[in-house]
Amino acid sequence: MDNNKLWKDVISALRVSLSAPTLQTWFLPSHIVSVKKLSDERQVVEVGCPSSFIARGLEERYFDLLRDTLNEQTGIKNDLLVLVKQKPVLENRDTGPLFSANEPVESDNTEVDAILKKARVRSGFTFGNFAVSTTNQMAHAAAEAVSRTPGSAYNPLFLYGGVGVGKTHLMLAVAHRLVENKQDSSILYCMGEEFTNEIVEAIRNKTTQAFKNRYRKLKLLMVDDIQFIAGKTAVQEEFFHTFNTLQREGAQIILTSDRPPHEIERLELRLRSRFEAGLIVDISPPGFELRAAIALIKSKERGVELLPEAAQMIAEKIDSPRRIEGFITLLLTQSALTHTPIDSEMVSQMLLGQNQDSERPAKAVSPQVVINAVSEYYSLGKRSLLGESRVQTVVRPRQVLMYLLRNDLNLPLQEVGRLVGGRDHTTVIHAVAKISTNLVENSTLREDILGIKRQFS
Repeated sequence: MDNNKLWKDVISALRVSLSAPTLQTWFLPSHIVSVKKLSDERQVVEVGCPSSFIARGLEERYFDLLRDTLNEQTGIKNDLLVLVKQKPVLENRDTGPLFSANEPVESDNTEVDAILKKARVRSGFTFGNFAVSTTNQMAHAAAEAVSRTPGSAYNPLFLYGGVGVGKTHLMLAVAHRLVENKQDSSILYCMGEEFTNEIVEAIRNKTTQAFKNRYRKLKLLMVDDIQFIAGKTAVQEEFFHTFNTLQREGAQIILTSDRPPHEIERLELRLRSRFEAGLIVDISPPGFELRAAIALIKSKERGVELLPEAAQMIAEKIDSPRRIEGFITLLLTQSALTHTPIDSEMVSQMLLGQNQDSERPAKAVSPQVVINAVSEYYSLGKRSLLGESRVQTVVRPRQVLMYLLRNDLNLPLQEVGRLVGGRDHTTVIHAVAKISTNLVENSTLREDILGIKRQFS
């Protein structure tokens, strides 16, 4: 089989189990260098990567998955060798859409801009520049459905998650879509705190009727951080009636919060029940591939084509989308001051400074602390955790332990193996790759690892 065709077939097969950002980050830049037949039933496949960073990522995260996919595509057993080697010629690759590519081109219409400004909707927050991954795929699909049939698809749409995961972006993207398609001016975005201040001001100035006229005639109401109205009796009373009026008239309501409705303290039961009657979607923190995609998007928005390897370096060290955006701004400032282009070396140096600043107050974590944290989290004795048992309830925590020792403490493979019962480095590679692969799809595993990290961070 032709090497290029084989690699394309492998990528097509991987699309079923991996997200688009994952493929874009690790597989699309790589290629098959050679296939060497050992026998009718076995061959060696050399996979070339453009950098040592990508080569290490493939080995540690996706080695088993890639080998199994090659076995399926070729019908024989494959020994996999990953090395650093550039493509000999520039190929016209079928990269596929990394982000939502079926969005309309953003309009420069001044009338549209004026409507959005009046509705307090910031420009630039569209579906077209929202990076989609497994952590936010459901929320993205729900927001798109709302933009197609507002008032009927999911009403209300309640998005919740931590800081910087994309809740506001998706909410404002719905407004952009509606205005561009219909130029409907009956939309409004506000913060929970702003809604509170406005109703208090209306009561004080005896202008509550004007307040009601403004809010209850909308076609789309978007309230960010709705948890801030909890505990405020008059504000919740007014929002309750506004909510009922808008729903009765077929208007769409989108709400965001840092927690689900049942966890918002002092939120009235009647409001909670109405929030829970719609669709509630959790947006998890972005994984490595999505963070790399965000770095590429944010740099492109500022007119800079960031190299994929540089974006991956940023994603490796910075876990918050907003911090990534701030780091991109810092890079641009440094580039302008020194009159030098942004390359991997500059990114590496700037990241080093960032890490020194952020890590200086923190205490170093010892391997024993991590072992204790995993043991306590899974309620396993250390003898079982580090022993020879092959029971699944022990194997998974052991693999998680090796993953954390390798990725979070940056210990050598041999040292990880020594700490975890004297295992060899190939066992460690397999465990790290297994956990890395499962993290993409398994939300329970992501929560487990975050819970363990909280214990030793």
